[in-house]
Amino acid sequence: QIAFMTLTLFPIRLFFAAFMMLLAWPFAFIASMGSDEQELEKPLSWWRKIVDILLKAIMRMMWLAGGFHWINVKGRRALPAEAAILTVAPHSSYFDAIPVTMTFASIVMKAESKDIPVWGTLIKYIRPVFVSRSDQDSRRKTVEEIKRRAQSDGKWPQIMIFPEGTCTNRSCLITFKPGAFIPGVPVQPVVLRYPNKLDTITWTWQGPGAFEILWLTLCQFHNSVEIEFLPVYIPSEEERKNPALYANNVRRVMAEALGVPVTDYTFEDCQLALAEGQLRLPSDTCLLEFAKLVRSLGLKPETLEDDLDKYAASAMKMKKEKVHIKEFSAYLEFPVSQTLESMFALFDENEDGTIDIREFVIALSVVCKPSKTLETIQLAFQLYQSEGGTVTEEDLAHILKTAMGVSQIDVTHLFRAVDEEEKGKITYDDFYTFAVLHPHFAEEYLYADQMGAESSLEISSLSAPNGICTDFSPDSAGDRSKPLQKKLN
Repeated sequence: QIAFMTLTLFPIRLFFAAFMMLLAWPFAFIASMGSDEQELEKPLSWWRKIVDILLKAIMRMMWLAGGFHWINVKGRRALPAEAAILTVAPHSSYFDAIPVTMTFASIVMKAESKDIPVWGTLIKYIRPVFVSRSDQDSRRKTVEEIKRRAQSDGKWPQIMIFPEGTCTNRSCLITFKPGAFIPGVPVQPVVLRYPNKLDTITWTWQGPGAFEILWLTLCQFHNSVEIEFLPVYIPSEEERKNPALYANNVRRVMAEALGVPVTDYTFEDCQLALAEGQLRLPSDTCLLEFAKLVRSLGLKPETLEDDLDKYAASAMKMKKEKVHIKEFSAYLEFPVSQTLESMFALFDENEDGTIDIREFVIALSVVCKPSKTLETIQLAFQLYQSEGGTVTEEDLAHILKTAMGVSQIDVTHLFRAVDEEEKGKITYDDFYTFAVLHPHFAEEYLYADQMGAESSLEISSLSAPNGICTDFSPDSAGDRSKPLQKKLN
């Protein structure tokens, strides 16, 4: 079918879709000329309403060319005065632009998108909220703009937000980002379904590329899509004060409508679990829980590496000194809280109320740089090495089990392979030279041994479809009540 469609219908569909987009461009360009903010807050003039109808018709023809012969819409779209924000999930593909072109709701977009030829003009027409990567204060400004528009009593167009913040494979709903819920206004949840026999729609960070998705989708005779507008969700007073609670409750409603579970892990957690470094995390790692706690503490991803340097410098001065919870609190410059106590418990290996601060630094390095194994190990050597710049087999075991977030690991074969001269100690240069010559040293010397010994180390699959690691998702809300898994028992 792919071969036949590639030679026949695919080029026709591609040409027709591109033609429809080009046809829409002059209408969007003319309608966008000379418009200022005050004019946008006014009701649409008669000629702009005509342009809206024309553009929606052209966009519908474009999707028709792509094989979306009919779009099944359920429920009623709320008026802007009823719900200023539409929250859409799951977000799994660039084909999720279908509800955008149907409603012409504003969306949150990268500022760079407006410079894309043709497409940028169409984007500007729907009056998006632009996010600038070059502006360090962009996130705050974006939230403020969303809040301003959402509280305009329907003067602005509705804002359509995909609160997951990234594409998933629709097997569950990941943690919602709070941006859509900070204004504390009613939102209308919107759920998307693609009930096709073959999934050529899903486009995530691991899997087929953008062009391959387009090619395979246009080679389908028909592509189905369902858009369901759920009842408007009106937040309680508690939810208005707590955007995270508001986001979780809306997510639960949407998950029930979709018939899928939720997971408290985020896209970043899955990147961590499936990172393509030389050390792959086992399924029983506690580092995913650690990553959640790092975010809960308020450590920002954009400043995490700077924080890592600061914490590492302090840890080197402390050397082997163990600390209590209050000293850990002072070290991180965070007050003692349930989150901090949970993080402390992950490293309290002997359950004696003390931890080795070096283990925290190594774990933070893995979270910061999941694919840069050797950088983490180099930092760990600096933390554990003696005055002569060497570490022992016991030190290496501490380093690797912390970097993998497991309770036990046998490094004897690996250490002996690195320590060719049988000195009983190795330097980072020794390890680096060995790692360069044996880029798959983990599989050869760590994972193979653990699997052979029937250890609890169960290696996560690198072939998880489309990058969503369901093995790490709680099956139900009841899983949250389970005790935290410690690094050591």
